[in-house]
Amino acid sequence: MDIKEIKQLIRLMVDNDLSELDIADGELEIHFKRGGASPAPIAHSMAPMVHAPVTAPIAAAAAPAAAKPADNLLEVKSPMVGTFYAAPSPDSEPYVAVGQSITDDSVVCIVEAMKVMNEIKAECAGTITEVCVKNAQPVEFGQVLFRVKPV
Repeated sequence: MDIKEIKQLIRLMVDNDLSELDIADGELEIHFKRGGASPAPIAHSMAPMVHAPVTAPIAAAAAPAAAKPADNLLEVKSPMVGTFYAAPSPDSEPYVAVGQSITDDSVVCIVEAMKVMNEIKAECAGTITEVCVKNAQPVEFGQVLFRVKPV
């Protein structure tokens, strides 16, 4: 599958107002998911590797030093370099706030990378105790976004 075919599939999703699309061709499987106003293609497979653009991690020495969290807190970290957004749009409420309970599948924020809005899930359950970054702030790979008190 080439980029031209992928663009056609994205156009098909937009034209038909689809939020998700799964394609399987032999061992190649591709999952597209749109959120908000921007399509966010996600591609994966078992044999030939096809991925959406990925930003290389920055060396740990270049990352800003973070305060050491309490031993019992979990950290939700950024999976990529990009821009942190606390809400789905500028006039919307934030996805989460301090004191709010979350589950593994809770969307906690968006990290924009290369004009693609990537919804970030908590991947842990508990209560938000700290929001570690400000809205529209650039974030690094592995940077702590939230601290969570486990259930």
